[in-house]
Amino acid sequence: FFTYMYKLLNLLLGTAVMSSFSQEGHITIGGVFFLHGETGGKQNQFTAEPANMHCQGVNFRAFRLAQTMIFTIEEINNRTDILPGVTLGYKIYDTCASVTFSVRSAMALMNGYEEMWTDTSCSRSAAVKAIIGESGSTNTIAIVTSVGPFHIPVISHLATCACLSDRKKYSNFFRTIPSDYYQSRALAQLVKHFGWTWVGAVRSDSDYGNSGMATFVEAANQEGICIEYSVKFHRTEPEKVLKVVEVIKRGTAKVVVAFVALLEMNSLLEQLTVQNITGLQLIGTEAWITASSLVRPSSYRILGGSIGFAVTGAKISGLNEFLLKLHVSNNTDNAFLKDFWEAAFQCSVTKETSSNYKTPCTGSESLTELKNQYTDESEIRITNNVYKAVYAVAYSLHSQLECMPQKGCAKNLQTEPWQVLDALKKVNFTLRTGERVFFDGNGDPAAKYEVVNWQLGPNGAVEFKAVGYYDATLPPGQQFVMSPVDMAWAGGQKQVSPTSVCSESCPSGTRKAVRRGKPVCCYDCVPCAEGEISNKTDSNDCIPCDLEYWSNEKRDRCVLKTVEFLSFEEVMGIVLVIFSLFGTCLTVLVAVVFLAHKNTPIVRANNSELSFLLLFSLTLCFLCSLTFIGRPSQWSCMLRHTAFGVTFVLCISCVLGKTIVVLMAFRATLPGSNVMKWFGPPQQRLSVLAFTLIQVLICVLWLTLSPPFPNKNMKYYKDKVILECDVGSAVGFWAVLGYIGLLSLMCFVLAFLARKLPDNFNEAKFITFSMLIFCAVWITFIPAYVSSPGKFTVAVEIFAILASSYGLLFFIFTPKCYIILLKPEFNSKKNLMSKMPNKSITSVKFGAVELNDSPSDTSSPVQ
Repeated sequence: FFTYMYKLLNLLLGTAVMSSFSQEGHITIGGVFFLHGETGGKQNQFTAEPANMHCQGVNFRAFRLAQTMIFTIEEINNRTDILPGVTLGYKIYDTCASVTFSVRSAMALMNGYEEMWTDTSCSRSAAVKAIIGESGSTNTIAIVTSVGPFHIPVISHLATCACLSDRKKYSNFFRTIPSDYYQSRALAQLVKHFGWTWVGAVRSDSDYGNSGMATFVEAANQEGICIEYSVKFHRTEPEKVLKVVEVIKRGTAKVVVAFVALLEMNSLLEQLTVQNITGLQLIGTEAWITASSLVRPSSYRILGGSIGFAVTGAKISGLNEFLLKLHVSNNTDNAFLKDFWEAAFQCSVTKETSSNYKTPCTGSESLTELKNQYTDESEIRITNNVYKAVYAVAYSLHSQLECMPQKGCAKNLQTEPWQVLDALKKVNFTLRTGERVFFDGNGDPAAKYEVVNWQLGPNGAVEFKAVGYYDATLPPGQQFVMSPVDMAWAGGQKQVSPTSVCSESCPSGTRKAVRRGKPVCCYDCVPCAEGEISNKTDSNDCIPCDLEYWSNEKRDRCVLKTVEFLSFEEVMGIVLVIFSLFGTCLTVLVAVVFLAHKNTPIVRANNSELSFLLLFSLTLCFLCSLTFIGRPSQWSCMLRHTAFGVTFVLCISCVLGKTIVVLMAFRATLPGSNVMKWFGPPQQRLSVLAFTLIQVLICVLWLTLSPPFPNKNMKYYKDKVILECDVGSAVGFWAVLGYIGLLSLMCFVLAFLARKLPDNFNEAKFITFSMLIFCAVWITFIPAYVSSPGKFTVAVEIFAILASSYGLLFFIFTPKCYIILLKPEFNSKKNLMSKMPNKSITSVKFGAVELNDSPSDTSSPVQ
């Protein structure tokens, strides 16, 4: 009956799995490693009962890890300060890197094997109190999920998937290797550090690769790094490996981030070597960057110069001696040890024909002569993680059992896994190596990495040289540091680091313009617009300069705008000054001539008092134009407009007075008319004063209410600052000009009415011409003034002042100076009155004092 039941259970449940290595103890710890790299057998077609799968390909690295676990347990058992009087046992299972085998191993560790046929109690405790493993994230997830409902803690030494930090799903998971959450971000910072913005991405099609790459892509986007392609494959899919290699060949990125597990990296390296794809700068993860199994004679052409992150390690005293003393003769019944020995020494331990090796082992083989990952002393990084994991379980048991050194433990050894789980959350201790071990709220350790670089040592052997570090416990900005050491680059070359960008850097003075339909790293360099700059490379935007600044020709610096005003040093200013001074001198010369000949008839007949006052005002008009030249200031702005307005009104007032005198004198036709007594010299002076005072009053109101002021005009020119005098009140400015125009118009009309009076005694024609020129100049001035830019506005105003002043000077005084200097024979009373009609003469005689040769006679209204 029992034989029948046993066969039935085997048929329904399958044959129970045996542990690879085991040892009894008070408390048993489970271990899960893929001691073989793959499972044999064909893929299931679901047409027949599947055959049993067999493990193939010995994994020397995993054997080292399994032996490290055994060494650590024996070390703890030999200590008296940890778990005194308590021995730890172990059961280590091989998963063959298969999820199926991982789940089967987890079930075996929960239920036990020997106990399952003798224990009839359904309340039996789990066979192990904690599990060390597994190496791959996907396999670890399968184990954690399987044993999670039983609250059995799982401590992984190599499962780095950030997804395992989710305490809601994996509350029983811990690890002694940092989460890929940190490594992925560290990889992004590493890529950015070397200026690589255009990279390819290759990952394992597993939880490890997919989760890690997703985090890397997110961090890369934040750092401004673009991914040209992102491809994945699994070691069981050779056709996908070929497709991945084809994508790498077609890509333009010179840097490839390989977020792949060790077994996938072996497959990828094989194809890269076969197709001779070199010159790529590979960026690696902790899974393969320090794997000595990848170091082959032909691999350095591909992997030489690779950079990546490796977990920190520590040399464990006595471990290497323990590993090397292992010998198959000590345990000939262990099939796993036999496979390891045969694969290591390429010989057959037994005489069975099923062995893959024909040469029999001599028994004198020694591991001290072996050169592989098992004996490689540089393989201390992951080894140290296993060491820490076992000690974490031991310290949690020590705390939970309330053990005291040399005294033993206070509690019963029949502890439950959930109690160990609670104790692990609080564990905090320091190893003999000086390393502190603890777990955060997510079951993760402190994230610390070394940056390693594949280089050739002095003896020509490949070395994993530390060239920097990453410590997530440090403040931001100090976490990633590269050491100032020589590095090897793609293919082991020693030249400068390779360039991997979609577009070359945009120099200062330009900005990046993203190409349509392309990633942000693919862009064109567009020069900054006028008035904008970029003072750094790869600027996304151009910065506008401040109002008083403008961009230089290279568009990389803001410089002060060119200040424009009509200065005394420039040609236009010099020319205007010359014309102004020439007019002044000419006016003074005319005054001197008139003064020298003041008693001559022509001077006396043309009202010498108003003539001298007119010459004085013209002198001021010529000089006031100088106030418009030079840098504007508060005083010069107020002076130039008011001086110009008052002097011109004084000038026009004198001309208007002369015109009225002529008109009144020659229009008094009736004998005995006394009209001239109402416009004698006192009235003439009073009229000039009155007309001028009105302009003075306008200017005072203007200066009081809203005076002119210096202004920096930045609207007309983009690259220049026009220094000008703002008129302040436009009403005041145009009132000044309007008043001048009104007097000029009155003067022109009156002079026009008197134009046909006797020639020898009449200057109305000349006044008419001068006023015509005056009005024409100022009518033309208005549109020219409004439309002229910058300093030309001032030049137009000065030109109008000079032109109108020269017009008055030439038309009124040139004929008289001509007679005085060149035709003195005409400068006589007889000549002046020779052509006058009797009626006019009579009018003058009766209307005013008769013109005579006496120099004292200055009261004549027609003088």
